[in-house]
Amino acid sequence: MTSMKDREEVFEKKFVMDEELRFKATARRNKMLGLWAAEKLGKTGADAEAYATEVVVADVEEAGDHDVFRKIRRDFDAAGVAQSDHQIRRTMDEMLAVAAEQIKNS
Repeated sequence: MTSMKDREEVFEKKFVMDEELRFKATARRNKMLGLWAAEKLGKTGADAEAYATEVVVADVEEAGDHDVFRKIRRDFDAAGVAQSDHQIRRTMDEMLAVAAEQIKNS
């Protein structure tokens, strides 16, 4: 009986750790993505940092990545930046992998 309880606690702790890693990696990815998009939009310095923060904040609108994608797509369209949906989503995926690796190694 005790071993089942111990097992359950281990699984719960792992779930919490995985969720925390996912949250941190997503936030880091959004910051990196915001800086990438800011560069494409011609923003530098404080303006680029402010835009990256806007991208991070945009992620709280709904579950998943759709809100972040929509913000960047809308901003690229308004500024005439030529990036396909596929390119944006691919960059999002690549940056998430980088962010997760950075967090694991920190």
